[in-house]
Order: sequence, then C-alpha cells, then structure tokens
Amino acid sequence: MSADIVNLRQFRKQNARTEKERQAEENRIRFGRTKAEKQLTKALNEQERRKLDAGRLEGKDSEE
Repeated sequence: MSADIVNLRQFRKQNARTEKERQAEENRIRFGRTKAEKQLTKALNEQERRKLDAGRLEGKDSEE
C-alpha cells in the first residue's frame, strides 16, 4: 500500500490557478464583446448624436 505524496503548497497554488481561470472564463462570457460589436455600438451612438444635433434649434436662446 503506497500513498502519493502531495506538496500542499503546490496543491493550493494549482487550485488557485484553476479558480482564477474559471473566474476569467465567466467574465469573458459575461462582459466580453467582440471588436465588431464595439464598433457597431460606437457607430450607432454617433448616428444618434448626429440625429439629435440636426434637430437642434440654433439661435440666441439655445445656449442659455
């Protein structure tokens, strides 16, 4: 009967690495967006800003 010898320090470090990787994967799923998605959002925001600016009335009282 022989038991495997386990270095507890290495075991804890490996568990910490595994937990960090699991958390990173969860964050990538929850918060990650592709470059194309970011560009689309930016383009839509810019389009809406231009639409609002086009409807703005210009005159003396518009600044006050």
